[in-house]
Amino acid sequence: MLINTPSIEQLSNVISQVTGPAFLLAAEAQLLAVLVSRLERIVDRSRMIAQTDGSSAEYAQLKAELPILRRRGLLMHYAMYWGVASCIVTSVLVIVSFGAAYLHVRHEYGAGLLFALAMALFTAALVAFARELQLAYIEISGGAMPPQTRARKSYPHA
Repeated sequence: MLINTPSIEQLSNVISQVTGPAFLLAAEAQLLAVLVSRLERIVDRSRMIAQTDGSSAEYAQLKAELPILRRRGLLMHYAMYWGVASCIVTSVLVIVSFGAAYLHVRHEYGAGLLFALAMALFTAALVAFARELQLAYIEISGGAMPPQTRARKSYPHA
């Protein structure tokens, strides 16, 4: 069976329907660029701390940043993972829309489901990004302190 070429009206309709996903794809790409940039800064800071002389006075303070930097890096990993997944689903949505036009198949339900999934993944990426921003703020506001030994409970002697 040969694929019937869609009419100009059908293609025009599909193009207008994929305008929203195209804008979403642009937003996703922009978010990924920001996330990659932030991850690069986290990695650079971690490397700088790792290369610091262990006998310097500031080493303990710098070393205390490493667990926060690791957590921030993990959150950036999650944000990028969900962002890339959102891009993939959005791209599949565009492909399905055009494929449906060529096959003369109704695709509204599938397209709606794919768009909702893409938005959910994009939202997950934004949530992970927001959590990383929160950790970054804690770090710059003096939240990273050198590890201290836990105080022992003292029991009164009878």
